[in-house]
Amino acid sequence: MDADALADARRPEWERLDDLSRRRHLDGAEVDELIVRYRAASADLAELKTSVGDSPQGAYLSTILATARLRFTGASDNILAQAARFFTLQFPAALYRIRWTTAVIAALFVLTVAITAAWIAADPTRVAALGTPEVLQQYAEEDFVGYYEPMASFAGMVWFNNAWIAMQCVLFGVTGIWPVWMLMQNAVGLGVSTAVMAAYGHLDTMILHILPHGLLELTAIFVAAAAGLHVFWAWVVPGRRTRGEALASEGRALATVAIGLIFVLLLSGLVEGFVTGAALPWSVKIGIGALALGVFLFYMLVIGRRAVRAGESGDLVEYEAGTPTLTAG
Repeated sequence: MDADALADARRPEWERLDDLSRRRHLDGAEVDELIVRYRAASADLAELKTSVGDSPQGAYLSTILATARLRFTGASDNILAQAARFFTLQFPAALYRIRWTTAVIAALFVLTVAITAAWIAADPTRVAALGTPEVLQQYAEEDFVGYYEPMASFAGMVWFNNAWIAMQCVLFGVTGIWPVWMLMQNAVGLGVSTAVMAAYGHLDTMILHILPHGLLELTAIFVAAAAGLHVFWAWVVPGRRTRGEALASEGRALATVAIGLIFVLLLSGLVEGFVTGAALPWSVKIGIGALALGVFLFYMLVIGRRAVRAGESGDLVEYEAGTPTLTAG
């Protein structure tokens, strides 16, 4: 077959297909024509491939067919529609799926803090091993409270630090080690601080300064760790999918957690930067922190449940992720 002759004969039909594919609006007759011409052009491409293999004419026709295929299989939403879908469906669904893992992690974290603090505080020699009495007293009476000086730069620093920790938990969760190590490190560190503050009679000060922002901040970190461990579990136990497919699907779904937590931790950073150290009654500051946590839990458990019941998993839609491989049985 002569590729040039076929291209010359079919070019008006191919150009018509290209024109229909690029129009913003099509009526019913034009949609039907688009499909008919797409099928005819696909047959032409198959004939070219069979007869002459790769050719400039085939590459040209492939480009036209790709544009046409994109037109009737879907088109990307604008940024506002994508953002609305993310915050109303994808993010809450991903949060809801890991709710029980988050709860277990939270319980183990608090237990580790309590055990560490109790073990150190039970023996004065263990407290003394942490530093000189002068250094520990200054930490308990001045440094701990001074850390929470309200200012915008402090809020930004806290937000960036916590968002980076959360993203690491999700992105490096496939190792199965990083989230556990990070949680243990922070739990032991918090337990040590608790023991020092208790030893110098300032445990109440510590609790009052942690609760306003810590309720939401720690919950966000627990969520990030849970997401990371779910990615790891998808790799270890992929089910009927290949490990690559399971890891890709779960990774896409739970990467939404890392992105969404940036905004959650922004709220937590604002509370820590402007509320925790502010000259407000402690009841008001703790109330603000509790309200922030309550809103997040409502979003996670109620909005998330609705999204999951609607069929969401947190993964990308088929148009964005690509058509999945179908298996029988």
